[in-house]
Amino acid sequence: MSKSLYIAEKPSVAQEFAKAMKENFRRGDGYLESEHAVVTWCVGHLITMSYPEKYDAKLKRWSLDTLPFLPEEFKYEIIPSVKKQFDIVSGLLQREDVATIYVCTDSGREGEYIYRLVEMMSGVKGKERRRVWIDSQTEEEIVRGIREAKDLSEYDNLSASAYLRAKEDYLMGINFSRLLSLKYGNVVSGYLHTKYTAISVGRVMTCVLGMVVRREREIRDFVKTPFYRVLGKLNLNGKPFDGEWRAAEGSRYFQSPLLYKENGFKEKKHAQELADILSAHPPLQAVIEKIEKKKENKNPPLLFNLAELQNECARLFKISPDETLQVVQELYEKKLVTYPRTDARVLSSAVAKEIHKNIGGLRNYIHGQPFAAEILENGSYKNIAKTRYVNDKQITDHYAIIPTGQGLSAINRLSEKSQKVFETIVRRFLSIFYPPAVYQKVNLVTLVEKERLFSSFKVLISEGYLKVTGNSFARKKEDSGEKEEETSCDAAFLEALQSLKKQGVIPVDRFEIKEGETSPPKRYTSGSMILAMENAGQLIEDEELRAQIKGSGIGTSATRAEILKKLVTIKYLGLNKKTQVITPTLLGEMIFDVVNASIRSLLNPDLTASWEKGLTYVAEGDITSEEYMVKLENFIKSRTYGVLKLNNQYVLRQYFDKAAQNYKTSPGRSAANKKKEGKTNGAVNN
Repeated sequence: MSKSLYIAEKPSVAQEFAKAMKENFRRGDGYLESEHAVVTWCVGHLITMSYPEKYDAKLKRWSLDTLPFLPEEFKYEIIPSVKKQFDIVSGLLQREDVATIYVCTDSGREGEYIYRLVEMMSGVKGKERRRVWIDSQTEEEIVRGIREAKDLSEYDNLSASAYLRAKEDYLMGINFSRLLSLKYGNVVSGYLHTKYTAISVGRVMTCVLGMVVRREREIRDFVKTPFYRVLGKLNLNGKPFDGEWRAAEGSRYFQSPLLYKENGFKEKKHAQELADILSAHPPLQAVIEKIEKKKENKNPPLLFNLAELQNECARLFKISPDETLQVVQELYEKKLVTYPRTDARVLSSAVAKEIHKNIGGLRNYIHGQPFAAEILENGSYKNIAKTRYVNDKQITDHYAIIPTGQGLSAINRLSEKSQKVFETIVRRFLSIFYPPAVYQKVNLVTLVEKERLFSSFKVLISEGYLKVTGNSFARKKEDSGEKEEETSCDAAFLEALQSLKKQGVIPVDRFEIKEGETSPPKRYTSGSMILAMENAGQLIEDEELRAQIKGSGIGTSATRAEILKKLVTIKYLGLNKKTQVITPTLLGEMIFDVVNASIRSLLNPDLTASWEKGLTYVAEGDITSEEYMVKLENFIKSRTYGVLKLNNQYVLRQYFDKAAQNYKTSPGRSAANKKKEGKTNGAVNN
């Protein structure tokens, strides 16, 4: 009797598939078997691309004469540490009684690549192959995935893009790391007084390094500019508030060259002159010229994709993107949340039809119970498909990260960190079924000596979704991230404001000059860097604006955390674990200068994002693998030949000197410390 073979990516996932099938499985060595099915697993990657010396032993020695290295056919090999499991999986694939193969690796480009390599190395032919594509590891979803599994050939374009991504990283890493190490390694090691420096270059990691170094240099070069604002201290029914002077049209200072901006002067003496004018005729009074009252709705934010969750966890818990991915992967494997490596922030229409099941399950979760019960009782989930939180066009592989409503028995066994991350996901999910928060805003314009003072106020009059978002672990209400241009006020004061009439008078206690200064750009945190990578190098802080930007960023949701981690490991970047702030090291700045002087385009976020976009086009069938490879090989050839013609090694020292001024451990420190800092890994993949 023929059997079906199910191949998962990890042993734990294989166990869940076996449980969902409800068959009597017996354990074998590296697999499970029942009367009708065999379930086995990879342990992550079993196959890797061969290094150049496997093509030709002469290529083991790094030499400019052998570059560029562009093989016609790529070689692969079994990773020695997992050879036993490969042999088991390969043997099962070859078994005569196995008629159908179900591919159950993670539902994404990397999972596809893991299986395809195993199939290629095993030489499997003539068997039916079906792809299981699931969004969570709940029993219901696994059964659905098996039932609706499509022919594997429908994922051939995805497979092609996965192979190309690996080839691209391999070729850029091998060629450019060797090229720059041979050309400039001695210059770097000579400056740092180290034995040897291998310069590690990657399609994505070098671009990220460039973003951090450029930001650091912007901060260094920034010159703070003081400015001086004039504030009126107004008083309404005994409650003081500020009126900010601005040089609006009609002001004696309108468009004056004395201004830094419309609300501030370049020099204090001019601010004082204005304050004296405004204070000239006591008792001081401000006449109401305009009062504007309006309600403002604030909608719940979109759901979490991996990048948004990593940013939020860096902000709330000061944990790295790599740690966040580990935590959410654990939650996924314990059936608590849906697939984590997603770029989407919305639900599919199909999921929206069944969303009451997810909500219903959360009635058994302490931090979700009251909200889930309220949502089900008032039926607010029924119209979710008509909102911005459901959009099939914004989903590629998977929808947003949401709780499944299942697996809740595992909650108490989770670490405190994992519990906090889960609660954060649950609250974001439940919030979308609540109405907007409603604010009453009042904008007030008053006149003193023909100059206008501006005051803005707002008060929350209906909390809406905000009742859900206050995490149980928060010591204080978390900053929403908004710029506070309005003064928050209580209901009584708001009522007093709303009773004001045009031409009414408000007493002014005095006028003050408030000194401020311009601020330098912010350093990236690990979380904001992930967002900047997702948005092709733009650090877009506005949540709504990020949602509108569509396109492939730098790297993928599955790889960004690992890229950051590697840059820290090879000591190109430093990461403050307490604050999650990222800064370059001296070595990292020197590598930036080397790349900037040789293959500058590697530092360009737009170009790096365009490579990722090209892989998306391959996955969608818009361009062929052959077209992509031609472009890739031409890029590597042209950049390699360009560097070979350069003779600029010694020009770099002036750039190194400039960077070194900013580091205590610059050349001149002890030999031991020099040697320690100068060591790097010569890794070639990003």
